[in-house]
Amino acid sequence: MAEGTIKRLTDKGFGFIDTGSGKDMFFHSSNVEGTSYDELREGQQVSFVEGMGPKGPRAEQVRPV
Repeated sequence: MAEGTIKRLTDKGFGFIDTGSGKDMFFHSSNVEGTSYDELREGQQVSFVEGMGPKGPRAEQVRPV
């Protein structure tokens, strides 16, 4: 699993993870595990698996560290 920091959350149920490699990873609230999307905070460390969505790369199995 990869790790990163939540960079931005939206009120529309998706957000972006700073992966530390210069690219941000999109994630949807349906891909959050172990907690609810509403409990996530910007700046929080998370682990995730890189996957592929209909519009490109996305984070799956997003979990707080």
